Amino acid sequence: MTISMLDIFAFVTFIGCWVGYTSFSRRKARNTDCISKVMHQQRIHWMSQVIGKEVRVAEASLLANLERNIAFFASTTLLVLAGVLTLFAQVEKLELVIGSIPYTASPNHGLVQIKLALLAGIFVLAFFQFTWSMRQYGFVNVMIGAAPLDKSGKDKNLLAYARQMAIVQDQAAHSYNYGLRSYYFSMAALCWFLHPSAFILASLFVVYTLYQREFNSRAVQAITLAQTHLEKDPNYINLDKL
Repeated sequence: MTISMLDIFAFVTFIGCWVGYTSFSRRKARNTDCISKVMHQQRIHWMSQVIGKEVRVAEASLLANLERNIAFFASTTLLVLAGVLTLFAQVEKLELVIGSIPYTASPNHGLVQIKLALLAGIFVLAFFQFTWSMRQYGFVNVMIGAAPLDKSGKDKNLLAYARQMAIVQDQAAHSYNYGLRSYYFSMAALCWFLHPSAFILASLFVVYTLYQREFNSRAVQAITLAQTHLEKDPNYINLDKL
């Protein structure tokens, strides 16, 4: 099996884009308004309100809805993974299909298997992220069930407890986000079957799309503005200062 330098460069670019963007977004989120930062503040405020409610049916319903979305992706990931693994037994037919597409690189039997293995690895990673996210949302449910009632909403010990609930929920959301990110990069990996140049361009396009949606989208602007209005509420408590 021979692998061209362009294929190697394309694969390294793909890994660099994925790992590099993940590291970059974590650092930038610390001092820049983005989806993860503003939603973290919203979760903190949400959990601080929970301890003041005697009936928490609404919270259970909202969390159940979030878990259903993640369960859908987890089950879908298994179906996609099964389809990718099935293709290992149909590599020759897959090569014929690839070879029939204009402007594609000549299929290499061993390289096609590596590309399928990459896709399989991506969806295995996505499955682990989605299921871990589901478990963490389960932890949040338990913590809400165990949270004492404080109608005054000023008990610092319980407010600190609420902040920890928000952190667990935030970690669950991060795992969900990483799972979705795996789907984004799987679209780029599909382009490797066409041509390594398409693989490189698709990887860069995925990074651009993720950046725009997580840092520059109208949703981010709206949620950030909503947070500023929320902080003007005289009853708002900044749990980050606890």
